[in-house]
Amino acid sequence: MKKYKSSFILIIVLLVFWEIYVRAGFINVRILPPPSLIFQALFSHWNNLLPHVLQTLLETVIGFLIAAILGFVTAILLDISPKINKTIYPLLIISQTIPIIALAPLLLLWFGFGILPKIIIVVLYCYFPIAITGAGGLSQTKKQFMKLLTSMNATYWQGLFLVRFPSSLPSFFSGLKIAATYSVAGAIVGEFVGAYQGLGVYMQQAANSFSVALVFASIFVTVLLSFMILKAVMILENLFTCHSREGGNPD
Repeated sequence: MKKYKSSFILIIVLLVFWEIYVRAGFINVRILPPPSLIFQALFSHWNNLLPHVLQTLLETVIGFLIAAILGFVTAILLDISPKINKTIYPLLIISQTIPIIALAPLLLLWFGFGILPKIIIVVLYCYFPIAITGAGGLSQTKKQFMKLLTSMNATYWQGLFLVRFPSSLPSFFSGLKIAATYSVAGAIVGEFVGAYQGLGVYMQQAANSFSVALVFASIFVTVLLSFMILKAVMILENLFTCHSREGGNPD
């Protein structure tokens, strides 16, 4: 936590400045409520907010896990053969030029107002960075290790799981961390378009009733959820990379 000390201090300073600026009357409280009112609204409405938080968290976790699996499989496919790489890679790039927010109404039309469209949107947000960074990590395995594997008559899959995948873990987790920051936002985008429950729905209801403090409270919870998922990925990264080094992986 010591390495984040300066960041926490900066956040506290900004919150104090925000509080003083609003309390001094430079801006209407109804337009920009001070942090004290935002946290007060968060705690006083927590019982109503909690079901929406759990719904968004469920959509996010399921979508993130599916994206991680699909990204890993895609990374292997891109690595297996140059022909497969030349076929799939341009499609991945093209897919990122399509605004996901434009696909959300179509997913709603095809799959209804349930949880599935939101999970698909989370997958679309998270899949690309995981696949690309994973493929990049696999392709950067040191040549001397590959020559050693070839001299030992190792199969592709033996080389992949014994050497190449462990050495690509830092790149793979870089993609997971990028995806973690997008995941909650992806779920909320899907909820904005159409849902019965979730933080996106709660934000819309709060905005429609001009409860700006509740909108900010929902944003704070969104940031907190994103940070929790990112922190979980970082913990897994430390566990797996430490285990890989202790196992004698030639990185």
